[in-house]
Amino acid sequence: MTVMEQRGAYRPTPPPAWQPRTDPAPLLPDEAPYRVLGTDAAAEADPGLLRRLYGELVRGRRYNTQATALTKQGRLAVYPSSTGQEACQVAAALVLEERDWLFPSYRDTLAAVARGLDPVQALGLLRGDWHSGYDPRERRIAPLCTPLATQLPHAVGLAHAARLQGDDVVALALVGDGGTSEGDFHEALNFAAVWQAPVVFLVQNNGFAISVPLAKQTAAPSLAHKAVGYGMPGRLVDGNDAAAVHQVLGEAVAHARAGGGPTLVEAVTYRIDAHTNADDDKRYRGDAEIEAWRAHDPITLLEHALTERGLLDDAGIRAAREDAEAMAADLRERMNQDPVLDPMDLFGHVYDRPTTQLLEQEAQLRAELAAEERHHESEGAPR
Repeated sequence: MTVMEQRGAYRPTPPPAWQPRTDPAPLLPDEAPYRVLGTDAAAEADPGLLRRLYGELVRGRRYNTQATALTKQGRLAVYPSSTGQEACQVAAALVLEERDWLFPSYRDTLAAVARGLDPVQALGLLRGDWHSGYDPRERRIAPLCTPLATQLPHAVGLAHAARLQGDDVVALALVGDGGTSEGDFHEALNFAAVWQAPVVFLVQNNGFAISVPLAKQTAAPSLAHKAVGYGMPGRLVDGNDAAAVHQVLGEAVAHARAGGGPTLVEAVTYRIDAHTNADDDKRYRGDAEIEAWRAHDPITLLEHALTERGLLDDAGIRAAREDAEAMAADLRERMNQDPVLDPMDLFGHVYDRPTTQLLEQEAQLRAELAAEERHHESEGAPR
């Protein structure tokens, strides 16, 4: 006898246990990306914050152009430019307290620099330098992450551990739209929501995962809608509106710090440059599309808003550009100096207690270097 045939056993609806654990309505994002600039909300924005955002945007744009030039000069192996996305990264850096942690992806060098990391150290990974080029604990910036979305579970783990220890810490993790198609994205959001971890996820939706448009990655109404399925709020914001991104992220960070759990923020933006200097973006998008987004440039939007309110004049614009040029000149000078590298560093920071195999490899390299040194000395050749 089947369940359907058992008298009184079949119910046309599930028992009460099916009821949703969370009311989905408050978790849904806005119907359109939230904006500040060009709206009535702009009048309420803090003038000091707006000027600081503007200065960092100008520096960030110049950083992108200078780093791109360094790849053409052979000083960088590769550079994933974030031109057009500067508002997302600057806002993410400025919204955090000193005690918080930033978890960037490979395209988020600007966020690291805006948080106080040395501009040269931020390029260490892309230069091929050792151990990402900086100490993550110094500025509380995790290593720039090349594998897609693997930094997200790390952010959740750190945030959860901090809460268990009673530390007032929030983790902010950055990822691109392509990263939302990775399993790490699902795992991170699921754990974060279940544990109510103090973490904020910022998805920079720049339209393409290299050459794959968003429409071929997901059929969701927006990436922010994915938050509802995990039981966390989703926010949708204009990613080129620096004031709006800062406000939305600020609210999400405050929510997490107060014990409210995680938030998923989707910032709608656009990657003006190619995926990297090794990418030919002309094969998958047209000039008209790029030019349309140039009209929504984050620097232009903020500069117009500031000048309209009388908060920025020609002297202020010139000062911001001169500061950016000074940063670029210093970056060029220091990147043109060959780093002094010790090959033995390959073994120095792998394990707390080196394995037998690692010790054998270290001894082998040391012997090879010594033999090479003796060879040069015997022939009197310059090293």
